[in-house]
Amino acid sequence: MLFNSFSFLTFFVVVTVLFFALPHALRWLLLLLASCFFYMCFVPIYILILAVTIIIDYVAAICIEDTSDSRKKKLFLLLSIVSLCVMLFVFKYFNFFNNNFAVLAAALQWNYPIEALRIALPIGLSFHTFQSLSYVIEVYRGRQKAERHFGIYALYVMYFPQLVAGPIERPQNVLHQFHERKYFDLSRLQDGLTLALWGLFKKVVVADSLAIYVDSIYNNSIQHNGATLLLATYCFAFQIYCDFSGYSDIARGVSRIYGIELMKNFDAPYFSTSISEFWTRWHISLSTWFRDYVYIPLGGNRVSSGRHPFNLMLVFLLSGFWHGANWTFIVWGALHGTYLIVERLWSTAREWWGLAANEKAGLLWTALSMLLVFHLVLVAWVFFRASDVSTAFGIVRRILIPTGQIFFDPILIQCVLGVVIVIVADWWTRRTNYWDNLKLYPLSFRFTACLMMLFGISLLGVEKGSQFIYFQF
Repeated sequence: MLFNSFSFLTFFVVVTVLFFALPHALRWLLLLLASCFFYMCFVPIYILILAVTIIIDYVAAICIEDTSDSRKKKLFLLLSIVSLCVMLFVFKYFNFFNNNFAVLAAALQWNYPIEALRIALPIGLSFHTFQSLSYVIEVYRGRQKAERHFGIYALYVMYFPQLVAGPIERPQNVLHQFHERKYFDLSRLQDGLTLALWGLFKKVVVADSLAIYVDSIYNNSIQHNGATLLLATYCFAFQIYCDFSGYSDIARGVSRIYGIELMKNFDAPYFSTSISEFWTRWHISLSTWFRDYVYIPLGGNRVSSGRHPFNLMLVFLLSGFWHGANWTFIVWGALHGTYLIVERLWSTAREWWGLAANEKAGLLWTALSMLLVFHLVLVAWVFFRASDVSTAFGIVRRILIPTGQIFFDPILIQCVLGVVIVIVADWWTRRTNYWDNLKLYPLSFRFTACLMMLFGISLLGVEKGSQFIYFQF
């Protein structure tokens, strides 16, 4: 069941009406049953995987909290982490390693009898695995009390607005909200619907339109020249942004209606003036997850100058591998790791030269920095989108010499219009924090904005759009 479908609209209306009609004591059960139904609409049998992870982590967290023996605490934590990682490995990474071992064995003329597993990747597996891990780790660190209500904990893992593509929530932000009594609030309903509508606009009008052009070029990249591939890469940069941030906006908007606030996952990332700033604005829930549970435990930047680049590169290699079992994602992560290492070295050099005192950058310098960061990110997107590494390098080579006529598709007119709207909206949001301050604006202004989005969706929305890109992770 996709957010951009009439079936979800029906599901959402029914769940929302029942949520506010039922007494507080039964609302958690309604949301849990609705979340189970929502997930089973994809591949029903895979709900058993979620059930296993929920039971393991629920028991592990209670055992961690109830024991005073530090060795036993570590043992329960380790059992939880290993069980989750084994499940993730089997379903997502086994075939990747198995296929690479088979290629190596063939090159060495060895007999390699192990065959690939014929199993599909459960939708959103990486997301709810990381959310479960954060819960157990926070309980182990003493920052979160173990949830004793099994149904509430199951809801924390399975909450349908963010179940399959995040944001990856921390228990401190969400668990207590499921216990709190919620009341119907008309202004909250308006705010939530407006945010969800904006997310839907970004998905069906902008991202799905861009997808038509991007897919037509990238799926036959060898037949296109450098200029066309460059344009398609620009389009993909905005496709993936509007697709993923659109999902996050819908999730936050739907959840806001129930009185449950989810964390912001995107914050105008393409206006970043450095790669480090980009990663504070792009997929914030994942970047902060790696920061808190990988980067800082490795020592972060409180290590030797030789060790720090290693920490950065390891985090981004793992981040790339989290996205998918393909060398393209590993190269994508390695590129971002390299960008950050070079950026840190440049910052250190500027301090050494005494150039870091100029804190205020002029408008021209800020614009040039944004363009540089955007194009560095753009190069990495080639590897993220390409089917394999050799294809990605071939695309980059042709882009470096953008010759030939650009392949024109009429859908590009709509794409350009949509991208301009998103850029202006991001600029406005960055200046005003609009989505968190909707009440400050007149009702007539908000109503007009909603009408314009509805008009755009009905007139320009792609009727048979693709599923959200991050569903595959």
